[in-house]
Amino acid sequence: MQCSATGATNPYPKQSFLHNYIIMVRILLLWMLAPFSLLAQDTAVVHCKLHSETDPFTKEIKLSTGFLSLSGGAVTIDATTPEVDLLFALTGREVCFDNNSTAFIFFEGTKTKLTIRNGGTMNCEGLFHFIFKNTAATQTNLNKLATQKINRIVFTTTGKAELTIIVKPEMQDPLMQHIQCLVDEAKKLIKQ
Repeated sequence: MQCSATGATNPYPKQSFLHNYIIMVRILLLWMLAPFSLLAQDTAVVHCKLHSETDPFTKEIKLSTGFLSLSGGAVTIDATTPEVDLLFALTGREVCFDNNSTAFIFFEGTKTKLTIRNGGTMNCEGLFHFIFKNTAATQTNLNKLATQKINRIVFTTTGKAELTIIVKPEMQDPLMQHIQCLVDEAKKLIKQ
């Protein structure tokens, strides 16, 4: 029998070593498998994949997210050196907008709303533009769109009719991430 530092004897010295060895092997295996747990993370994260075009005449670069489907329409977010443009295409019926048309944006969890006037030309194709100047510091309203979940957008037409686009919960994060992604990349266009 062996004596321990406390004076007590251990009747099973080989089992104690084996027990400690098994624990150490388990810890080592967990440590080695930890990087693979990253693969099991949520795959709903939007990766910043933008379409890039160069105008053949002006040589101006245009970045675009492509269209994202929303209930009642779709949105594409484009950026050039001078501006960032969120283009909403409402579907279903003939919808007319002019420069007096407005959109009220309601955010999740707050009672505040953001009001934006149509930045595009008069049209009866259901196209509504949110246009922001592309600057080194992100404009407040554009930053709000990129950092807060949009619940719904109410568009007012030239005939004062209201059309609502509901942003479903599963589209709120991807929409925010696409806006943030494009805003970040648009700033690089200014520096060129």
